[in-house]
Order: sequence, then C-alpha cells, then structure tokens
Amino acid sequence: MLSVRSLRTLTVPAIAVALLAGCQSASKSASVDPADAKPARITITPGSDSAIAPDAPVKVTASHGTLTKVRIAPDGAGSQAVTVTGALSHAKTSWRSNRTMTPGTTYTVEATATNAAGKTAVQHSTFRTRAAQQVNGVTVTPSKSAAVGVGQPVSLAFDHPVTDKAAVERSLSISTSPKVEGSWGWVKDPLTGIERVDWRPKTYWHKGTKVTLRARLSGVNTGDSRYLRRDVSTTFTIGTPRISKVDIKNHTMTVYEDGQKQKTIPISAGQPSYPTWNGTMVVLDKAPMVNMTSESVGIADPYNKDVPWAVHLTTSGTYAHAAPWNEGLGYFGQSNQSHGCVGMSLADGKWFYNRATRGDIVEISGSTRATVSTGNGFGDWNLSYPSWQKLSALR
Repeated sequence: MLSVRSLRTLTVPAIAVALLAGCQSASKSASVDPADAKPARITITPGSDSAIAPDAPVKVTASHGTLTKVRIAPDGAGSQAVTVTGALSHAKTSWRSNRTMTPGTTYTVEATATNAAGKTAVQHSTFRTRAAQQVNGVTVTPSKSAAVGVGQPVSLAFDHPVTDKAAVERSLSISTSPKVEGSWGWVKDPLTGIERVDWRPKTYWHKGTKVTLRARLSGVNTGDSRYLRRDVSTTFTIGTPRISKVDIKNHTMTVYEDGQKQKTIPISAGQPSYPTWNGTMVVLDKAPMVNMTSESVGIADPYNKDVPWAVHLTTSGTYAHAAPWNEGLGYFGQSNQSHGCVGMSLADGKWFYNRATRGDIVEISGSTRATVSTGNGFGDWNLSYPSWQKLSALR
C-alpha cells in the first residue's frame, strides 16, 4: 500500500514557514547590502492561458531567493474542483505539485519568494485543465459511518476497465486505528466484468477498528485518457465478529459471535447437479424478500420463487435464506436439495437474517464445487495473504 503524504496546503505549512523565516534571518545577519541583492525571480509552469492535461505537473521555481508561499486553487466560489497540493524542495527554491487536478477547471497560481535582502516578489499564473473526453466512475464500499463485519474489504469498483492500475493505486490511502497490516488487490467479477481494487487486512479485522479511505482520484487517468472526476473517501468501524461455518456434508451451519457459538442450524445446500460454492464469502447485503428465478442464474431447472430472509453472499446468486417450501420434507439437516443456496427453516432463516451484517464471514466447506473466485462477491479471503499482495499494481 502506498500512503500519499502531501503538504496539505494553500500555503507552505507552518513548520516550513518557520524554517524559511530562519533562513531569511540568517541572510539578514550576513549583512547583505540591499543594493547588491538581486530581486527574486519566480517562474511558474504552466504559464498563463495554458491548457494542460489534468495529470500534468505544476512547477514553481525561484532564482535569487527562496519560495515562501505557493497557492494553487480552482477559480469560482463554491467550486467542487480539488485544490492542488505540492512539496517544496529542501533548498526552498522549487515547488512541484504532487496530485492530479479536476478536468475542465481553471486554476490560479500565486507564488511568493524572498531575496537575500528580505524583499518579496509575487507572481501569478492562470491556466486551465483540459476537459475529459472520456470519464470513468467509481463506487466505494462500505458507505460512510457504517458498522460492518470482520471480513469487509475497502472496495472501489470502476464503471470502465482500468489499464493504468498503478496510477489509481498511488492515489489511494488507508489509515486504521489501531494500525493494521493490509494490501490492495485488483480483481474482476467473472459475471459482470466489473473491475475493483480492494484493500483487505492480513487477517480478519478486530472489533472496534476504525478504518478511513482517502482516494485522491480527481484527474487520475485510468488509461486511454479516461479520467476520474472526483475524490472520494469513507470511514467505517468494525462491529461484532460474526463467522458462520457451513458444513455441507453434515448439513449444518454453526454461527459464532465474538468466538462463542450461538446456534447450530440444520440446512439444505446445493444438490449434486447444482452444488454450492466452497470457500470464504462475505455478506454483501440482505433483504426480507427476494424474487429468485432460474433464468437469473442460468439454471435449466425452472423455478420462480419469492424467497424470505435472504442474505446475499455472491454476485453469482448464492444466498443463505429461509426455504419454507422445504419444511416438512425432511431436507434440513439431512439432504442437500437446493439449487446452490444455503436453505433453512423459516424460523432459523429469520434468526440468521436478523443478525447478519454486511461484512460478516460465511465459510463453506464440504462441497464438490470449486472455491468461489476472488471477484465473485468479496471472495478476497480465498487467497493467502502473500498471494493477495501479488494482486497489487505496486507490489
């Protein structure tokens, strides 16, 4: 993971200002004759009236003096465009932007430098970033202020494929309290083709961890001049550790909270011709009633049912849900007869639904089917941590 660190500034930070003041004081103590001190000269690139790409750098240099202030801001009151941040060189004679800019936006640069005699010079430049001819969109999960389960990754899903994954990943920053080791990884949903970059910790989250994403995406070229137009962020908290273990051979689902067994539920999983996925899945969402059809998941055996207490596990259509139509048939706890979902009685389905939270873990074992892929829902946990790290564009 790459943490983006920048001078969060319209002006040079306070520490830098203090250092600059110290340098100025030293210059004056050298008894420079004002008549001998050359005026500070400032050069700004791009120059006024330029049109540049949103990901082009902005540079400010000073000769015969040092920079004391650099401010780059979008024009217009209430502008939604991002402010440009940057870094000052050690000698304080140059400044360079360290982030991309919002497409189709006019920016004004104001730079101040001081010469050896303490006299200041000010230079301005106004330029415009070119509008994006092609744009990309991004959806962030989870939403702000959410309380989620211990398996929930930080996820950014893109409307269009990303060819410059490294450029995107460099703009992302994750902070946690307490500190947690983790990594970004790029995956693609095998059904929808949607491409995502997810950040998951080395092991399941610990209860109470606070997680913050800052994504400085405005102006990032995702490839082939397809730009992102906005920064995004989210902050969420890890809630109760809830892990449900589905044993298909023994037809049970055992639910644990905070490491303590809460209940063992008799279930009926996928029949031999439609087996349930193996592997670790993450609760995506839930609904009190979902209409499920054979056509929606490409199954030849026709069905069309309104399914109660449905907890969503994969984008390919795996749910843990109540199956009241099977009550009295002796399936639960005895036989696998579903089309791939994990079914249970109406009462048990409601009990599980009421506890299930986005990000909870469901571990399924004992099926004849393969392990669910990383992109099918949040199958991120089906890779070892070293294997997951290899999916980072900055590995």
